[in-house]
Amino acid sequence: MRILVVAKSPVPGRVKTRLCPPLSLDEAALVAEAALADTLDAVRASAAHECVLALDGPPGPWLPEGFRVLPQRGTSFAERLTAAWDDCGGPALQIGMDTPQVTARLLDEALETLADNDSVLGLAPDGGWWALGLHAAQPHAFTGVPMSHATTSLHQRRVLHRLGLHPALLPTVADVDTWDDAVAVAAGAPDGRFGRRVLDLARRVEASEIPAEREQAS
Repeated sequence: MRILVVAKSPVPGRVKTRLCPPLSLDEAALVAEAALADTLDAVRASAAHECVLALDGPPGPWLPEGFRVLPQRGTSFAERLTAAWDDCGGPALQIGMDTPQVTARLLDEALETLADNDSVLGLAPDGGWWALGLHAAQPHAFTGVPMSHATTSLHQRRVLHRLGLHPALLPTVADVDTWDDAVAVAAGAPDGRFGRRVLDLARRVEASEIPAEREQAS
């Protein structure tokens, strides 16, 4: 099976802007780059027979070998997800770059669960989802699903049920949206690029090495 990563290139001002403040846009992009690199390394180390990256933006030195890179298409996030599945094909497990703590073992277990079920869904504590697995692209899999909302996973499950699918639930994994999220995830996975970078920045924030006026910026 494939693993499909849907992500943005870590360009300042386009990624992880909710980490600002206390971070600058450049620092937030470095955090995003670390998250993406850790995610791609976990995917590459998994048992997936193909690693696919649907990318919004240009590839960079953070991209390891062995990935098929697809440009994202569409305007809304739902449109981009649908297009990524059309271009990638199935069966596949889709994840993003907001869960840098994922491991190859966790991804392998998700692939094994997908092999035994018609679909899988990994929930996030904030009401979203971090992983979705299908055996074939579904053109209406994301129709009517509000993205980045407290009820996203609830609506996603309802849509899958309407399509005749019964997703098995994967372990719940916290995603990174805010600075508090980033610090919590880094504390639980301190040895990766993401963990090291965020914990270093957190120490600087706590020690007020990052200018106070930036902390107060909106």
